[in-house]
Amino acid sequence: MFQIINEVIDVKVVKFGGSSLADGEQFQKVIDIVSSDKDRKVVVTSAPGKRFDGDIKVTDLLIKYATEVLDKEEYKDTYNKIVDRYKEICDYYKLGPETLEIIQKKLTDLATEKFTDDDHLMAAFKAHGEYLNAITLAAVLNHEGIKAKFMNPKDAGFLLGGSPNNADVLPETYTNLAKYQFDDAKVIFPGFFGYSKDGSIYTFTRGGSDITGAILSRGFKADLYENFTDVDAIYVANNHVVDHPQAIKKMSYREMRELSYAGFSVFQDEAIIPAVEGQVPVNVKNTNNPTAPGTMIVPSQFLFDPANLITGIASSKRFSALYIHRYLLNKEVGFTLKLLQIFYKYGISYEHMPSGIDDLTVIFDKSKLDDSTIKQLCAEIRATIKPDYLEWIDDYAIIMVVGEGIAHNINTIGLIIDSLTQNNIAVHMINQGASRISIMIGTQAKDANRAVQNIYDTFFN
Repeated sequence: MFQIINEVIDVKVVKFGGSSLADGEQFQKVIDIVSSDKDRKVVVTSAPGKRFDGDIKVTDLLIKYATEVLDKEEYKDTYNKIVDRYKEICDYYKLGPETLEIIQKKLTDLATEKFTDDDHLMAAFKAHGEYLNAITLAAVLNHEGIKAKFMNPKDAGFLLGGSPNNADVLPETYTNLAKYQFDDAKVIFPGFFGYSKDGSIYTFTRGGSDITGAILSRGFKADLYENFTDVDAIYVANNHVVDHPQAIKKMSYREMRELSYAGFSVFQDEAIIPAVEGQVPVNVKNTNNPTAPGTMIVPSQFLFDPANLITGIASSKRFSALYIHRYLLNKEVGFTLKLLQIFYKYGISYEHMPSGIDDLTVIFDKSKLDDSTIKQLCAEIRATIKPDYLEWIDDYAIIMVVGEGIAHNINTIGLIIDSLTQNNIAVHMINQGASRISIMIGTQAKDANRAVQNIYDTFFN
């Protein structure tokens, strides 16, 4: 399956997002980046993204194509739009007809292939955005005189479990990838999907090319995982909330995880886990400005001294809270158990549960709840637990202040609280995580942006 050689080679895995591979002009930037460093041996592709405001991503066109096939509707127009996206890239580089013919055949065959069920069909259709872009990029690189080869995840033993549209990597994948030895050709590997043991295409959740890149970084024992996107770096705070926030030069894995949870969107919070497990450093860089140093995410908090007391501030307004007051709540054995049993009955998971002597707040991701469930949940809690007071709070946000330096400075919480109270922002909840590198603050949703701004000013201005 793999060519085995004995030469020791430094390996960088490089992943490019959809905007980086949207058209021929963006392809050229990718080619320049890949060819500028001989150690960039593995290139992970996303599906072509938007070329301009109002454009449609190829993945969304493929979902529409799949839906039309399932509903037995006319799909020729959608099919042509998908083909045209790849044709545009092939024409930009004046490729021969062979590549486009492969693309057309694979897209045509999708419409007539028999699948186990609709979920398997949808996964297969979605995966072809990355699949066909990897084939295209390999062809373009070879046409430009850069030796490259397309690697099908099936041939690499990239095995996934779980469900067709929400897959998990299987341990055998790492065993299979570890067998590969590199030659002088760039490996072009499609992101987002792999294969089940029975040969079916399985996809990760949206944004899964990041996950593929992290898995390959671990499996190939890479020296570095470069994740190219459309920003120069990860910033201390959202630039839509804080004007021109400072860039983060270096951060730890666990800082990235904490910040991803509360709204940092560079990575899905689980996307980086394989790289963490493989202890592979990650460098977030900009395809449109590749000489910028970007942000380094390093394997351990012990590998560097943080430059600032805090590293990042993130906020999310996707939360709701259930507030319960009951006198002598802390004395009642089994109180929390009763509450958890009700959550279990309704299939509800909670995010946090800070408590006091007579008070308890349960924080939920409100995107996973509807009004009917909330109403039934509150009614059952009233009947079972009989609280003195119960309130459901929809106007709730969580602010995460994260930094390795927090664990070594006793003044951080005081500075944060002062920055909020002095600006008339009420703090509903505060909790320092067990890791001691993050401080979680609950506020009203309407105050979240001001809270981030004031905390940023305190520590960075």
